[in-house]
Amino acid sequence: MASNDKLTSSRVAIIGAGVSGLSAAKHLAHHNPIVFEASDSVGGVWKSCTYETTKLQSTRVDYEFSDFPWTNRDDTTFPSYVEILDYLESYAKHFDLLKFMKFGSKVIEVRYTGNGGDPQMVDLGAYSNLLPGKPVWEVAVHNGDAGDIQWYAFEFVVVCTGKYGDVPRIPTFPEKKGPEIFKGKVMHSMDYCKLDKQEASDLLRGKKVAVIGFKKSAIDLALESALANQGEGVQACTMVVRTTHWVVPHYQVWGLPFFLFYSTRASQYLHDRPNQNFIRTFFCLLFSLLRAVVSKFIESYIMWKLPLEKYGLKPDHSFEEDYASCQMAIMPVTFFEEADKGMIQFKKTSKWCFYDQGIEFDDGTTLEADVVILATGYDGKKKLKAIVPEPFRSWLEFPCGIMPLYRGTIHPLIPNMGFVGYVQSNSNLHTSELRSLWLSQLVDEKFKLPSKEKMLDQFSKEMDVMRRSSRFYKRHCISTFSIQHADDMCNDMGLNPRRKSNLFLEAFSPYGSQDYRLNQEERN
Repeated sequence: MASNDKLTSSRVAIIGAGVSGLSAAKHLAHHNPIVFEASDSVGGVWKSCTYETTKLQSTRVDYEFSDFPWTNRDDTTFPSYVEILDYLESYAKHFDLLKFMKFGSKVIEVRYTGNGGDPQMVDLGAYSNLLPGKPVWEVAVHNGDAGDIQWYAFEFVVVCTGKYGDVPRIPTFPEKKGPEIFKGKVMHSMDYCKLDKQEASDLLRGKKVAVIGFKKSAIDLALESALANQGEGVQACTMVVRTTHWVVPHYQVWGLPFFLFYSTRASQYLHDRPNQNFIRTFFCLLFSLLRAVVSKFIESYIMWKLPLEKYGLKPDHSFEEDYASCQMAIMPVTFFEEADKGMIQFKKTSKWCFYDQGIEFDDGTTLEADVVILATGYDGKKKLKAIVPEPFRSWLEFPCGIMPLYRGTIHPLIPNMGFVGYVQSNSNLHTSELRSLWLSQLVDEKFKLPSKEKMLDQFSKEMDVMRRSSRFYKRHCISTFSIQHADDMCNDMGLNPRRKSNLFLEAFSPYGSQDYRLNQEERN
């Protein structure tokens, strides 16, 4: 591997060209950022982590940038991953973002140069100047097939590599109980994504397939296996399920639009939020019964519409817990049709391991398999730790195992570095865009950050809300107080947080990207 020691200096670096990276590039374009993207195009997980059947889980109007609406935004069908890639490519071209891109450029190391000396955690107080006029970070980039390593120096780095893709989460097994003793094929869903349509069909057709997991990627994989096994000489797919989660058939509940229950100011007023006073805390306690009724109301519709009870897939926790942790998934229309035909089967278990012919469960039963696909998610922490150097790597998840991101963007203990796309919501594109706007104004010194202690305190308050909302709080999701989160960012930027035209819409209509499109006065 060759190395090039010449240091190229610039002010701002962005790592990743997915949804968050594109949004960050657009809002920081006046600083001429360099965007490093390991693949050969924009798109992020929509490029690297999709199957033939992958679609968005919402309509186009709920997944668009505020200043770049879909041309066919009135189409109520869910767009395919190909359509989304086309949309993101069009966005990049429209705002002339491709000139900032360095495709085939994988960041392999980041060094802190800072003010000299080793940074200390006890060095709290004010956060450093984001553009101090001299390099703070050195970034090593591996350039494509040539094998060259180019070093760059930056005053500010925005990390947009996200939680998904690149580093698969692989289960661990006792000795001689892992995939090495299995005579069939084992692969992670990430590797399945790399197959073309014919390769995927050849892998699945006529094979006894086991899919490990029951989240969106596992559901899509099981359906693909069932669709590949139509006709004679075919085999069923078995989903191995440890934890069930609530799935919904569509965005209607007993004839009412889903957004009424969680995505309006009125509905989110029923939920805890950070920095609430005693009176509001008291009212939230009173509203807890109403929240439980809302959750049971939604659950009753799901149980009526989908055969979860029939297949033993009813979760043992409330719907609200899944929504509050961003784990709600839309069930494909034909999924249970294939299950009813016997082409998708289910096995619930708490523990499993391999044996030579397939999978062995903790109850002593076995499942013969030719192919085992691990839809077990991704290790976003490991991916991030591969980039962030010590001592910051040790502080990434201080103090409670989750990144303490202020406004979902700034880590108080890591200077001159922003993170976009790491805190989830019910609309990740929308929140990434708003955070990129917030970050841009912060970099341009339109407002100042509070002290590191106050930022950590704000994070702790948000975590307290998440803990009370869901047992899955470590997923770091703000869906039940997303409007308040957006209000806080608007207040920081000096924008009016009330974005609707009248009080009725303010209370009862959902908030989306178009509500945060800046008018001429706000842009100035």
